[in-house]
Amino acid sequence: MRKRNESVTVEHERAAAAAAAPGPLDKGCSLRRSLRLPASAAAEGMKRPLGRRYGLWFRLRKLLLWLLGMYIAIPFLVKLCPAIQAKLVFLNFVRVPYFIDLKRPQDQGLNHTCNYYLQPEEDVTIGVWHTVPAALWKNARGKDQLWFEEALGFSHPVILYLHGNAGTRGGDHRVELYKVLSSLGYHVVTFDYRGWGDSVGSPSERGMTYDALHVFDWIKARSGDNPVYIWGHSLGTGVATNLVRRLCERETPPDALILESPFTNIREEARSHPFSIYRYFPGFDWFFLDPITTSGIKFANDENVKYISCSLLILHAEDDPVVPFHLGKKLYNIAATSRSFRDYKVQFVPFHTDLGYRHKYIYRSPELPRILR
Repeated sequence: MRKRNESVTVEHERAAAAAAAPGPLDKGCSLRRSLRLPASAAAEGMKRPLGRRYGLWFRLRKLLLWLLGMYIAIPFLVKLCPAIQAKLVFLNFVRVPYFIDLKRPQDQGLNHTCNYYLQPEEDVTIGVWHTVPAALWKNARGKDQLWFEEALGFSHPVILYLHGNAGTRGGDHRVELYKVLSSLGYHVVTFDYRGWGDSVGSPSERGMTYDALHVFDWIKARSGDNPVYIWGHSLGTGVATNLVRRLCERETPPDALILESPFTNIREEARSHPFSIYRYFPGFDWFFLDPITTSGIKFANDENVKYISCSLLILHAEDDPVVPFHLGKKLYNIAATSRSFRDYKVQFVPFHTDLGYRHKYIYRSPELPRILR
């Protein structure tokens, strides 16, 4: 009886132990429970990518709001400070190419060029380059300023070149044009307006026009009976028509006026400029164009040509991205019907888009010698 009770007790203990020990299924469940993350840790893991996305969107939205604020603020800033708009018209603070010595035109391949400095007004000094015709290249080597001034009296025509905004008289496309004109037998006299390059003074339309008048008179005092032509490019066309109008009013007109990539007036040019991102902005004229006029900047080519009495040649590329082609054509139509030109030749020469001359590469045209003749 005792043995039976003992065996029953042992069996009972074994059954209890077996019940307490985990089976294979229980082991798996236990393992899954041990691997399961706490609820708080899981929630935090989900928050991290959401937080990252939210932070990126917040920064992007902040940047967009900042850009929008700047876009809206700039018109008011320009209106309050018209000098800003004047700076954008002249771009005289942009000096391209950089690191060139304007006192050494030979560094730009102009070995038959002399650098001068003239003084149109007190406290104003302008830097001038004079390139003689290629036929005089050998004679020009080693010569001083006096020889170059006397050379203007030799039997060769003279072109006074008035460059556009930005850069200096040493700009790449400008230098290439000097070379072409020199090879065609012209003296080329060019200069940097006050405030450009190494010229001293503050830029203004009146000042630029007076600088051009001073250089023209300086040339005429040395060139004798040789023809003198005035060539203006881009913004320089505004200076050129201002100058020629004054010369015609005092009855000393040049022999011809050449306008490359001209516009009608600075307001229409500013409105048509491809970089004018505000042209559709409400009140564009009031915010942007009126400050230009307030600064005394007009460059009214369309008005000036009504008072000019000399031969006129207009050159314009159809693919000009800076001064739209239709403005040059419009200026020609105004000049062609003006009474002041009734005794003079007015010619418009377009250059097809396929040629790729754009705003400043008309000098590449093989037709240019024939056109100028």
